Amino acid sequence: MIDFISQAWPWYVSGPMIALVMFLLLWAGGSFGVSSNLRTICAAAGAGRHIGFFKFAWRAQLWNLVFIFGAVLGGFIATNFLTNPEPLALSSATVDDLSALQISFDGGLAPMQLFTWKSLLTLQGFAVLVIGGFLVGFGARWAGGCTSGHAISGLSNLQIPSLIAVVGFFIGGLVMTHLLFPIIF
Repeated sequence: MIDFISQAWPWYVSGPMIALVMFLLLWAGGSFGVSSNLRTICAAAGAGRHIGFFKFAWRAQLWNLVFIFGAVLGGFIATNFLTNPEPLALSSATVDDLSALQISFDGGLAPMQLFTWKSLLTLQGFAVLVIGGFLVGFGARWAGGCTSGHAISGLSNLQIPSLIAVVGFFIGGLVMTHLLFPIIF
């Protein structure tokens, strides 16, 4: 059983599972999103007493906090107990592209050269992790949701603003990958 759940699942298994979860959420009147949990956490901590944005019925979103807790717990379990010791199978073209940017591929999900406390103290690391993280958070708030909320929940509800947001996410990803990333590195 451990061998089965520790391997990568193909799209034809994970895709229908996501569709089933979305159907159940729509049937129950809920919507899926991760970035909205930050608002819920702030409201639960009492931020609504000072800022009107956080004044809402946050208890109705407790299920979403449970979901996030489960995602973090699941990530911890998968990383610490179900990790496949094999290095990540990455295409040679991607490895070559990373090498051209002087980023070494170490077989993990994220290059340790970029995602460590030591790299955070460099200008490049600071730009990628702190400024990039701020821009992602700001963008998620400005777009009214994150990539998972718009791409999974919004599109399944046939919402035009979510379609526009998802197209914007993809354009932003392409601009970052092909224009900004080579400048930064």
